Amino acid sequence: MIDHPAAFAWYELLTTDLPAAQSFYRNVIGWDAQDASTPQFAYRVFGVRGDSVAGAMELPPEGRKKGAMPRWVGYVAVRDVDGMVDRLKHLGGTVYVPPTDSNIGRISVVADPQTATFALVDGLKYGGTCEAEPSEPGRVGWHELLAADAKGAFEFYHALFGWEKPPAEVATSEAYDLFAAGGRMLGGIFTKFVATPVPFWLYYFDVADLDLAAEQVRAGGGQIAQGPIELGSAVATTAGRLRARYVIHGAVMGQDLRTNAELVRRTTRSCLELADELGCRSLALPAFGTGVGSFALADCARIMVEEVRRFEPASLESVVFAVFGSSAYDAFSSAL
Repeated sequence: MIDHPAAFAWYELLTTDLPAAQSFYRNVIGWDAQDASTPQFAYRVFGVRGDSVAGAMELPPEGRKKGAMPRWVGYVAVRDVDGMVDRLKHLGGTVYVPPTDSNIGRISVVADPQTATFALVDGLKYGGTCEAEPSEPGRVGWHELLAADAKGAFEFYHALFGWEKPPAEVATSEAYDLFAAGGRMLGGIFTKFVATPVPFWLYYFDVADLDLAAEQVRAGGGQIAQGPIELGSAVATTAGRLRARYVIHGAVMGQDLRTNAELVRRTTRSCLELADELGCRSLALPAFGTGVGSFALADCARIMVEEVRRFEPASLESVVFAVFGSSAYDAFSSAL
């Protein structure tokens, strides 16, 4: 029986160049660094305003030989790592590093049944972020799991940690499962695109100025995979093995995970304009902002249908509203 909220509390970077990583994240996120090396290996603790947030260490040589790449690992704080590992194995998970006493506490590196890797820790020796304000710059504000099967993934983590769906007053999307621990929203789970090779956890670091942080990423030799984009605008990426030429991403919500009529209208228009500019003949649109953003379905349907009818395309021939559930279907049918 789980009697406390297990939540992400520590984040660790495995890198091939520790000094370079320390400099890069100082410039991008604003972290200071403390040397916490042991006789066995070099280790850095990253912090913000005196609070420890994350750690970094060199990727072990044996890992490199096996083809391991630099990556971030999130640690979920629990009260009994050994007992939790037994529970995880019973639920179909995999143990890569059995319970071991380490420089940060007693840890175990594991994977869920869909192979997404994470870690467990008890007796965390550093500050962690369990009680910190998640939206504060320098901290991890969101955790996202790109799963092979979102429904199955949520069931696993619910059984393992007791993670729950959000309260009834928080609108959700059938395509994006929010999860919470102890009443605090932690992140979301969705089924990954076919082109994404493996399931994985993605961690969002909050920054004070996104555009400045992106500039520092480029200056430090990093790469921008997507964005930054303004609210109400859209960007396109390739669609991998999907039966489509592009995936168009509309920025309809800000950091507060809320939206409004103007953002829904602008985002719809931006998606239409971008699809037309790319020479697309058809476009599928979701019900913008009605899941996590809690925007009313009827208002969303009315606004999106209005924008589609007003749009004068050069190449776009058809628009499909790809919605989930009878309520959304009824709302768009009425608007049409």
